[in-house]
Amino acid sequence: MNLDHYTYRVTWSPEDGEHVGLCVEFPSLSWLAASPDEALSGIRQVVFAVVEDMKGSREEIPAPMAERDYSGKFQVRIPPEVHRALAMKAAEQGVSLNRFVNAKLAAG
Repeated sequence: MNLDHYTYRVTWSPEDGEHVGLCVEFPSLSWLAASPDEALSGIRQVVFAVVEDMKGSREEIPAPMAERDYSGKFQVRIPPEVHRALAMKAAEQGVSLNRFVNAKLAAG
């Protein structure tokens, strides 16, 4: 497993007054540092140490998100009135509900 395939992110922490390095696959881990580069380096070192520890105790190591397979399908439960409103908006635009919701989700 290549640890470079994990999803790392660096952001500013106003509470701490420092940059924080994060790893999506290990949401409980973080690393604070004065610079973004140090935060990234720090979180990568922490992930490496945790993965080595998990290997030693034969724990299941999360696969990098970039290497996971996704079906492209998921279900969302919404209130009936929201379902109706979305269906009406899709019909007004002349597209399927699936295409309408897909566009809304893709727009973020």
